[in-house]
Amino acid sequence: MTEEVPVSRAVVYQKFGGPEVLELRDVPEPHAGPGEVRVRVTAAGLNPMDWGLAAVPEAAARFGVTLPSGFGYDFAGVIDEGPGAGDRVYGGALGRAVADFVVVKAGEPLFRTPDGVSDEVASTLPVAGSSAAAALAVAGLRAGDTVLVGGAAGGVGIFAVQLAKLAGATVIGTAGEGTFPFLRELGAEPVTYGPGLADRVRDRGVTAAVDLFGTETAEAALELGVAPERIATIAAGPTPPGGVRATGGAEAEPGALAKIADAIAAGALTVPVAAVFPVERIRDAVALQAGRHVHGKVVVTL
Repeated sequence: MTEEVPVSRAVVYQKFGGPEVLELRDVPEPHAGPGEVRVRVTAAGLNPMDWGLAAVPEAAARFGVTLPSGFGYDFAGVIDEGPGAGDRVYGGALGRAVADFVVVKAGEPLFRTPDGVSDEVASTLPVAGSSAAAALAVAGLRAGDTVLVGGAAGGVGIFAVQLAKLAGATVIGTAGEGTFPFLRELGAEPVTYGPGLADRVRDRGVTAAVDLFGTETAEAALELGVAPERIATIAAGPTPPGGVRATGGAEAEPGALAKIADAIAAGALTVPVAAVFPVERIRDAVALQAGRHVHGKVVVTL
């Protein structure tokens, strides 16, 4: 009699493409080895990088992702094997997050989830929270600044806007007009993106800028005379225009995510979760987020 191998579920893709390549499959159940912990995943937050890696072979290669691959980076859940069993945690696991179980090795990002922060919210923090914190730090944001935030209603923007407000800055956020009420609730002064952006904010006294989508906001800030070292981008590639600083979550200050989580627990920062999908609807979740019209984060539950 053949002994059955325990299986669990994971979202995988075996070829590059859009949401249609994503499949929820049974896979051998992973277990923690020495120096590792296993997390029973309850929620996974989606980011543009997730479907970008699945769609673009060149992007996948830059991150060392090869086929076949798992999917997603951000996750939250409970440690069920290894040190700390029973602890609620959130963290990042490239190409492995949207699965019933994630095995986390020493050195991979893993953080305790504070009481008062749900797993759905915690699963949105690693990429977006650290990227927002890094962009603001690289731009040298300080109290009294007026910061122009490009892509303010997106998954990273919702953190950047609120973190800047908490730091004592005035925030101007670019967005479509339909998003203006949403941005005002977050504490930003909204402005329409697109041609003429610099002219629309010329009299606002902009002193710093973070561009979270392309280079339009960075170029507008340069036109306004903002010093390049006070302008940060996260999506313009390694060589943004005019000496502007390119950054990413790895440049967030130590403890940045813990501070964000604590601010959420204290009610000082909110995470708008735009939509929650069961893992069986992973394709619908990715299609919604990839459409770039979501105000906030998209989360998949397991």
